[in-house]
Amino acid sequence: MSYIKCLYCRECGREYPVAPEHVCEFCFGPLEVGYDYDLISKVISRESIQKGPLSMWRYQDLLPVSKEDGIDMGTGFTPLIKAENLGKLFGLKNLYIKNDSTNPTFSFKDRVVSVATNKALEFGFETLACASTGNLAGAVSAHGAKAGLDTKVFFPADLEQGKILGAAIYGATLVAVNGTYDEVNRLCSELSDNHRWAFVNVNLRPFYSEGSKTLGYEVAEQLGWRAPDRCIVPAASGSLFTKIWKSLNELKDLGLIDSVNTRMDLAQPQGCSPIVEAFEQKTFHVKPIRPETIAKSLAIGNPADGFYALKTIADSKGNAVRVPEHEVAECIQLLAETEGIFTETAGGVVISSLRSLAKRGIISAEEVVVAFMTGNGLKTLEAIEHVADPVFTDPDYDSFQEALNSWNGRRQNVY
Repeated sequence: MSYIKCLYCRECGREYPVAPEHVCEFCFGPLEVGYDYDLISKVISRESIQKGPLSMWRYQDLLPVSKEDGIDMGTGFTPLIKAENLGKLFGLKNLYIKNDSTNPTFSFKDRVVSVATNKALEFGFETLACASTGNLAGAVSAHGAKAGLDTKVFFPADLEQGKILGAAIYGATLVAVNGTYDEVNRLCSELSDNHRWAFVNVNLRPFYSEGSKTLGYEVAEQLGWRAPDRCIVPAASGSLFTKIWKSLNELKDLGLIDSVNTRMDLAQPQGCSPIVEAFEQKTFHVKPIRPETIAKSLAIGNPADGFYALKTIADSKGNAVRVPEHEVAECIQLLAETEGIFTETAGGVVISSLRSLAKRGIISAEEVVVAFMTGNGLKTLEAIEHVADPVFTDPDYDSFQEALNSWNGRRQNVY
């Protein structure tokens, strides 16, 4: 069953019935899911969670769907890997990588879409849709196929080819829009007002965003029921960042972990860093920008949860880091060469931010640090095409030795 009690406005607190709505009619603030935590506290425990499935649905009591007749594609409970090689390089003894690229469509978006799709089925929608920077298109397309829904995904026309193909394979209607993500999102908002379509990140956004909490739940459980000392999280809209923080505090309030002293560090690329810009200017007002970044999954120039992300940074005594564009691909390769994990551009942003914080002494050697990898590198091959440099040889021993010596010389010159 679901323990959702209502929707409420994050600004004025006004309550609303549980419905496909996302904006307060009174003050136009965003709507949030309200739960009956007193009732949840009577049914949830570490033991009840551990008896659940090895997926995000082991935390169903803390999600806004009943899912009795819903779908489960096996999303979640992804690996938390101790990154000893990378940690040694950065001088960190307790560095972990939360690798969410192992989800069904290879990104964390499967979490939010799983919740939204089940909620769309509950509400009786027949069409599932989204505005996407890439990963969401694939997740919505796959879940729409599994649920038997008509599916439409909207995205900027300059999206990486891997992400377009990753959505197309599931049979969704693809709509490439000549514009930025923010312009795509405005179009989808207009369409949601005129069509009975379940836009997962528009009219279903309050429910959809709750799926991100499962990342925080998993990390705490995988660390032996404790909150990490620090989380490094990439930010586009800022929603994932805020929900990880929310999830840790929910676990504390329910007595499932002892305390939360986690510092939340937000990472954005130089070409799209409006939240970092506001942080550096010591303001909670995020000024919209036009994105120009290699990290297209983070290319949201007007982040819907920017204010709340900044509040999370303040509440947790965290940081916000702006990453030079040239370091994104470099740090994708660095993670791959040290830990054998191939992440997309958003992950490169996180590793670069982690390196910066470590070099500046902001992270201490003993801290338990979790860096969140939100998507698979095969989705953004364009970013790392330069790394392919094979040894070319004829099929004989002498030719190979000569070619190898020449190749080694080039490598020495490069490094």
